[in-house]
Amino acid sequence: MNKIKFLVVAFFFISFASFAQTNEQATKIGYANVEEILSKMPERTAMQKELETYGQKLQEQFATKETEYNNKLQAYQKGASTMDKVVREDKERELVNLEQSIQKFQYDAQMSIREKEQSLIQPVLVKIENAIKDVAKENGYLYILSEQAILEGPDSGNINNLVFKKLGVDPNKQPAAQQAQPQQQPAAAKPTTTTPAKKKK
Repeated sequence: MNKIKFLVVAFFFISFASFAQTNEQATKIGYANVEEILSKMPERTAMQKELETYGQKLQEQFATKETEYNNKLQAYQKGASTMDKVVREDKERELVNLEQSIQKFQYDAQMSIREKEQSLIQPVLVKIENAIKDVAKENGYLYILSEQAILEGPDSGNINNLVFKKLGVDPNKQPAAQQAQPQQQPAAAKPTTTTPAKKKK
């Protein structure tokens, strides 16, 4: 999930002004690494598996389209010299249309994978956000910042372990699917061969 970091950063910058303490109390600020928390969530395994399965189906459709194109191109190249002009030009138009269709499919597939990834990750991010809010309220934090935005700070400000406890997650247990990242996107940008140029009349 190579876009998870972007999604996490875009989703989280949490301020807890509603939990404000009295003026007599010092402002308590904490920080959390949401990306790390997400990586240890048990939902991560199922999420990666579903995304991998989805991507594989798209890859298979892409391969089918590419095979169809290459077979028709080979047939054209073998018979072009004996084809009538009208037939040859029709075959060339067909090949051009197939190549454009393949390129459009690849673009649409990549967009679809991004949307699928967002739909899978969003509920988990909401769950983490709610846990962070609960931890902040229960422990008197006025602000919880993203750890990525902290240049220097005390270890005592890190609330990751409190969030893990609130979520019921063991941070020392690594989700099985974390070991290997799926290859979801169709690999080729366009067919492996090139559409023939039209002959001059």
